[in-house]
Amino acid sequence: MDALTGLLEGPRARGAFMIRACFDPPWAVRVEDRAPLTVMLLVRGDAWLLPDRGEGIRLRAGDLAVARGPDPYTCADAPGTAPQALILPGGRCHYPDGRPLNGSMDLGVRTWGDRPDSGTVLLIGTYRMRGEIGGRLLDALPPLLPLGADVWECPLTPLLTEEVGRDAPGQEVVLDRLLDLLVIAALRAWFARPEAEPPAWYEALSDPVVGPVLRLLQDDPARAWTVAGLAEKAGVSRAALARRFTRLVGEPPMSYLTGWRLALAADRLRDTDDTLAALARQVGYGSAFALSTAFKRAYGVSPQEWRNRAAA
Repeated sequence: MDALTGLLEGPRARGAFMIRACFDPPWAVRVEDRAPLTVMLLVRGDAWLLPDRGEGIRLRAGDLAVARGPDPYTCADAPGTAPQALILPGGRCHYPDGRPLNGSMDLGVRTWGDRPDSGTVLLIGTYRMRGEIGGRLLDALPPLLPLGADVWECPLTPLLTEEVGRDAPGQEVVLDRLLDLLVIAALRAWFARPEAEPPAWYEALSDPVVGPVLRLLQDDPARAWTVAGLAEKAGVSRAALARRFTRLVGEPPMSYLTGWRLALAADRLRDTDDTLAALARQVGYGSAFALSTAFKRAYGVSPQEWRNRAAA
């Protein structure tokens, strides 16, 4: 598994919130939904993304932006426009004073705003639960990630534009998969940019000593690895590997392996019906009890609670 594949294999939308937003200036929407990840594709017009902290980002037709939650932000035609709507968790929409919008801006199937042929049109896809996005991927992203039309081109754009307003059997699943593909295409383009700031472990993959060790851990997490065994594979001393790995990755080899094993377990709890004992064997724990103890220590809930939340 190459590093980018390992990072991007996480997106698994389930009933994602997908909408086509149509506005005429002046317009502004305040987003406080605490969603882990939202993708915004500007089909027509201009828009600004304005975080509470940091500089705003201007978007033009064809540009895409990814917002990593849970921090709030405002999407508007201009930085000074006051919000006319507030987006809350679960896709609930209110006026800024707290009154519910009660569908007053609904324009049809997954279409919302002023009028369908407004001057500004945004396609918005939101992952509702953190479990739908790999934690390692979220940790690798900045709060707001812009991709201009001049640096990326995605053939999914016209397909998503057509599908988002369609009402057909299985449409929710189609849109979920299109959103996953859109995210992967966007992040692959971003990681190729010189200004991208990938996580330390990602950059460490290019190191001639630490890189091969990371690949061993990622490709075979169930193996009973030791620092001594990894050092032998890398052709260096145990102490040298421990120092170099910690300096480049930011944590010792065994700590990294534990985090990787638990991240895999979290994904498989969400995506499979495998028993906890089977999952423990797959990710390198000797028993279901050992996995459950480590999982609860890291994630704050038991594996079964994690699975139940994902299913809900």
